[in-house]
Amino acid sequence: MVTTIKKGTSKETIIITVQSSDKKKGFDAKKHQGSIKLDASPLEIQK
Repeated sequence: MVTTIKKGTSKETIIITVQSSDKKKGFDAKKHQGSIKLDASPLEIQK
């Protein structure tokens, strides 16, 4: 979810937007963190 916060956005509006979002959607990055095994050096992959 992407929420654009501008200068005039009130705190209540931000809280309502965040609470109304579906938190079950998306990708659980913590579950997959560090689980990729690389054969080559990461610096060579970036080149």
